[in-house]
Amino acid sequence: GCLRDVRPSLQYLAADLRVARPDVVLFPKAALKNREVQEVLSEFSPTARVLPESLFGAALGGASRVMRHTRYQQRVLENLELALGDTTSAAERVRIADGVWRHSARIFAEWIRLSRGDVEPWLEQHVEFDESIAILEPFAKSGRGLLAPTGHIGNWEVLTAAIKQRGFQGFVVGRHRARDSSSDWLIAMRRAYGVESIAQDASPRLALKTLRKGHALGIVADLEVRRLASEFIPFFGRPALTITAPAALARAARLPLVPMRCTLRDGRYRIQVEEPLQLDPELERAAAATDLLTRLNQVYERWIRETPEQWAWHQPRWRTQPEEQREHGRPLRAR
Repeated sequence: GCLRDVRPSLQYLAADLRVARPDVVLFPKAALKNREVQEVLSEFSPTARVLPESLFGAALGGASRVMRHTRYQQRVLENLELALGDTTSAAERVRIADGVWRHSARIFAEWIRLSRGDVEPWLEQHVEFDESIAILEPFAKSGRGLLAPTGHIGNWEVLTAAIKQRGFQGFVVGRHRARDSSSDWLIAMRRAYGVESIAQDASPRLALKTLRKGHALGIVADLEVRRLASEFIPFFGRPALTITAPAALARAARLPLVPMRCTLRDGRYRIQVEEPLQLDPELERAAAATDLLTRLNQVYERWIRETPEQWAWHQPRWRTQPEEQREHGRPLRAR
């Protein structure tokens, strides 16, 4: 995950939290830079330790309501129409968008609490596993590595913390750049609850080493990342630039993909595990990878349709299209 998924809600957060920290000052009309995000996190981490949860949550909820008046709202509505326009009305899409901002604020508050490190009591109170957790038992007993893709849906950081508490040791793959204090904060947050990070652009050998030791490796693979190896895979009926790392790791480690999600259900997070997705041995290498990524995207689609307000609709998921790549004549990279 990345702080860009909750950064929009931070733009207006200070005004709602001045009751707790009147010294916090932000610039609400400008998008937060990485340094500013880090400052917000540094300011609010101590606040989250002492502020009553109801007050902290109310402040974040107030911030989320303002987001409907920003440029991000238009992107959310455009993406919703593109993906769900044939099954939803305009009014329903506005309702979903409101839920997106409320959920974004909620997961930011939960990340702050995860950064404290004393997560076990909170997880016991707020997280449950359904019967699908049994799918993981063969991996735990055999000592095989666990390659677990998830998406920017529900709270993927809570998923990581809960799986760690369940007894799985391992790493997560996440974005990290030099002089990026927001990604540094995320790495420190995960370390606080016992999980280390591997940079997205690190050598694949690090990820394979983790898997070959029998550990778990979490990877978030539902958004466009131009700087990473990708191909166009259908997503809600439209070509979407999709990172190929899950398929490449599955082949190199000779492991299936085991998708997992952690979404809100009746006021509690519920962790659900999908049946493993295997590379098709009947297909040649490239076709097998495309097939596996297509099936993974279909899993993401189903998750999103079930809880649309819990996905990151404000991300430019369909920004790059095949015709643009053909025009450049080469793979596109992040700008």
